[in-house]
Amino acid sequence: MPSIHRDPKSKTFRIMFRYGGRQYQKSLKTTDQATAEMLKGKIELTLRELELGRRSLPEGADLWEYVESDGHRTGKAEAPRVVTLEHLFSRYESEMPPGTMEANSLATIRIHRNHLLRVLGPRVSVQSITTSVLQGYINERARAKYRGKTLSPRTIKKEITTLRSVWNWGKDHGIVSADPPTKGLKYEKEDKKPGFLTWEEIERRVGRGGLTDEQIADLWDAVFLSTEQIAECLEHVRTTSTIPFIYPMFVFVAHTGARRSEMIRSRVEDIDLAARRVCIREKKKDRTKKETERYVEMSPLLERVMRAWLGEQHPGGPHTFCHTEVVARSRKRSQTTGHQSGAGRATSLRGRQASLRPRADRPGHAPLTNNEATHHFKKVLEGSKWAVLRGFHVFRHSFASNMARKNVDQRLIDNYMGHQTEEMRKRYRHLFPQEKENAIRNVFGG
Repeated sequence: MPSIHRDPKSKTFRIMFRYGGRQYQKSLKTTDQATAEMLKGKIELTLRELELGRRSLPEGADLWEYVESDGHRTGKAEAPRVVTLEHLFSRYESEMPPGTMEANSLATIRIHRNHLLRVLGPRVSVQSITTSVLQGYINERARAKYRGKTLSPRTIKKEITTLRSVWNWGKDHGIVSADPPTKGLKYEKEDKKPGFLTWEEIERRVGRGGLTDEQIADLWDAVFLSTEQIAECLEHVRTTSTIPFIYPMFVFVAHTGARRSEMIRSRVEDIDLAARRVCIREKKKDRTKKETERYVEMSPLLERVMRAWLGEQHPGGPHTFCHTEVVARSRKRSQTTGHQSGAGRATSLRGRQASLRPRADRPGHAPLTNNEATHHFKKVLEGSKWAVLRGFHVFRHSFASNMARKNVDQRLIDNYMGHQTEEMRKRYRHLFPQEKENAIRNVFGG
């Protein structure tokens, strides 16, 4: 028969019993006598049923675990495995097969990961992240600012989407068991993006006054250039650029609607001068393939410029836009390396030159980087009226907008532009003047 006694030091009750010729002594993990008596009764009943054959001890089972749990457990209960948020992201990145994700997409995921780890904590248990916790994250991020601007709800949604994707991957691989707690989250309402506006419309709105710098910048982000303005801007680039590839690069983007990344990705064989068309290598259209292609017919200007660039000035190599010139302040293309910065930088000219050495790793016919392309965009427009343009994307939506103004079939615009969203179409659909005019005349006459 089992018996219990209180340990004089810990004051907890222990139970003693014999089974199968062996004596057992175990802690009941309680200092309350009534609880100890209750547990003793349960254990005694289980032992009695084992002796009478009403129960059978499973093969390999631990007797104490079995009788303590009233037959529900055959071994020691394992503590639940704690999966931290940092561990989940690390597993996701390390176990992703090479080539599954573009470098830009992976960089974006890392940015989102850093914000999630910073706010929620790298060691927070994934199991403890609830919908309420994520709502708190959204609320905190909504108060944050980047470059003086409050984060948009769209940016925060992308961060939560990244978490959901990584979480679902973890569930598929048995790292987490629950569904991501993202259902029911609330976001601040977004401001509707304005439709694309003409240069003159933006100047009128700005001229009325009362707009903040942020609002003015948003307006210029929505500008589309007429074909005449595109020609004027390209002429400015032609006459002021000092590096040979810059003008062809601008013409290529302006007359094909290519994205910056697609322009950088372009290769010499993509420029078919005989057929007068350009192959655009795209990444966003089909996620199951590394690249897909679309084709855009060459305008007369693009054909002339590309013939001159590829036939007379191109430095060689497979990439359409590249250069091998020395760039004094470039991290990759300068003549020397070893330049120092920061608090420990030498103050004398001799001291600063002591760390310099000739650069042996300056790239040859390497493609432009995103930063290089953007630098050249801003540099060549600097000091002109075109400096208000925010980036190469202005030529992409100007390409679509000008086609819309000329009543080009929407299917053909989609074909030239590649992957398009309905939201983007709505931003320039108001530029179909003939259709709107005909609709009014059909109703009211004229």
